[in-house]
This record gives sequence, C-alpha cells and structure tokens, in this order.
Amino acid sequence: MRSFLVYTASRLGLFAVTLGVLYLIGLHNVFWLLVISFVISGIASYVLLSKQRDVMSEQINKNRRG
Repeated sequence: MRSFLVYTASRLGLFAVTLGVLYLIGLHNVFWLLVISFVISGIASYVLLSKQRDVMSEQINKNRRG
C-alpha cells in the first residue's frame, strides 16, 4: 500500500509542478492549462517514475498471490 501512495503522491506532485510552471510562463486559460499539464505530467511520470511504478506493480502482484 505504501508504494501505491508514494507513486500517487509523485504523480500529483508532477502535475502540480507542471501546472504551476505553465501558469507562470503565461498560460492562463484554465481548460488548456489543465489539459497541457495533464499531458506533460503524464509523459514526465512515464519517464521519471518508472522505478516507483515497477515497485508498485510488484507489490500488487505479491498481494494478489496471497
């Protein structure tokens, strides 16, 4: 369960940072700010959080097996 929380918090953190940076550079339209932040943070998390994702996946598989 801890690995799930770490991964989720990391994803939310990446989203918040991306949102803040885009807002600071001048993107103030709320719809596009959310959409672009979601896409960029998703790509970043795919690259940056692969280790946490693997740990979470192993933990889930271990819990399913018993």
